[in-house]
Amino acid sequence: MAEQENRKDLISVLWSGADILCSKMDANEYKDYLLGIVFYKYLSDSFLIKVYDLIYDEKPESLKNALDAYREALSEESADELMEEIKSSCHYVIEPDLTYTCFADAARNNSFNREQLQKAFNNIEQSDPLFADLFTDIDLYSNRFGTGDQKQSDTISSLIKEIDKADLLNSDADVLGNAYEYLIGQFASETGKKAGEFYTPQAVSKIFTRIAIAGQEGKKGLSVYDPCMGSGSLLLNARRYAADPRNIKYYGQELMTSTYNLARMNMFLHGIAPENQKLRNGDTLDADWPNGEETEFDMCLMNPPYSAHWSAAAGFLQDERFGDYGVLAPKSKADYAFLLHGLYHLKNSGTMAIVLPHGVLFRGAAEGKIREKLLRSGNIYAVIGLPANLFYNTSIPTCIIVLKKHRDGRDVLFIDASKKFDKGKKQNMMTDEHIDAVIDLYTRRKTVEREAYLASFEDLEKNDFNLNIPRYVDSYEEEEEINLDDLLAEMRQTDSELETVQKEFTAQLRELTCEDEKLMASLKAYMEMLEG
Repeated sequence: MAEQENRKDLISVLWSGADILCSKMDANEYKDYLLGIVFYKYLSDSFLIKVYDLIYDEKPESLKNALDAYREALSEESADELMEEIKSSCHYVIEPDLTYTCFADAARNNSFNREQLQKAFNNIEQSDPLFADLFTDIDLYSNRFGTGDQKQSDTISSLIKEIDKADLLNSDADVLGNAYEYLIGQFASETGKKAGEFYTPQAVSKIFTRIAIAGQEGKKGLSVYDPCMGSGSLLLNARRYAADPRNIKYYGQELMTSTYNLARMNMFLHGIAPENQKLRNGDTLDADWPNGEETEFDMCLMNPPYSAHWSAAAGFLQDERFGDYGVLAPKSKADYAFLLHGLYHLKNSGTMAIVLPHGVLFRGAAEGKIREKLLRSGNIYAVIGLPANLFYNTSIPTCIIVLKKHRDGRDVLFIDASKKFDKGKKQNMMTDEHIDAVIDLYTRRKTVEREAYLASFEDLEKNDFNLNIPRYVDSYEEEEEINLDDLLAEMRQTDSELETVQKEFTAQLRELTCEDEKLMASLKAYMEMLEG
């Protein structure tokens, strides 16, 4: 209960920080400022707590106590040794005057200097490759904060003071990480179409992860890969279901630099050790990655940009990811290029889940050839149709395709989950009950009338390898038969009620008087018409 309250308090404080910025810029812009400054507070507070622990082998009562102890330790002969130990543990060092605690005090005393905050950002970025260019998107001198130095500085100062109310000293990684996730979700809701760049709705993330981790929950050193990772939320979901979450290895790539930075912050805020996160800023299709020692993973999760354009250059036919298929995904629809990239990086014992538009299930030409090859190889394990309007960036219905690299059978399970949702104001939502129902159908892997169909390879051949879900799952429900006698009685009742209302209306019209003879004549004609 205390953890829930702490999370609620954290969310309240962080969201009130958003209120300071929302009148000055849209959500897609201020999310970078807010989340970046929250992250710096996390780095600073974590650093002071670690310093105090190294000095006294206990947790400080307050961040001010930790800062005082830090200043005192720096004046002693053993300071260099302490700093080396801190640097080794945290991968960064923050000077006492550049701690968030100092910035918050200065903001309360009207002596905040944003040059110092910029210096603090620069120091973190230069401390370790892990943090390189991490605060690039935070322009502390932007006109968006106001006109003139004073207004801009005052806005940042107000934000610093508000975020300082967040008690990170007494919040564990899960509480802080989940509050951060909540913020990202709220930004996605406000941002609308641009949200597709950085956020996958939690319901879809849960289905993905539960499917991909099934049978691998207890695996030591579980590896998870997302080549289109956005804010990293999809990757981090593995922690919810793994028996040994501390040793999960996370691999992710993201094209958008600001989103890549968001993912890096998200990893640290969830307490992921630096050695367990391998993230890269780059184009997934343009150049293959990872290509070092670790290239295949236990779980591959993907929510790529739908029907994106890519070069589809002839040279890609020599690329190991695509060469076996003889054709390339079309230039205007990179869906299968993303799918094949993920499958290439999947371990033989692993599971991949990717969400794509329904067109990939039935489009012909090159996509049809790739699909047939995948089906003949037994790679497609299941197809799950999701409700429409689940995502912030599109209202179209989507589907999850589950893939395996090597298995004995070539059957495919089809699940129609298109009606498993609650309608929301902006987006439809899948509840935990809906999610459990989908997972139950997936786990049972049997035909269930109007919900699921286990198609044999012969079924797939008969349908020319078209995977359109209605070909396999008949979800049509006959409408209830209409009783004509009851309908006729209802119509008579309605006519009677109309007649009564009309008589009352006409009686009220008769009571109207006016000195305008022309108007009264028109009124009389209208009443005669009503009376038939």
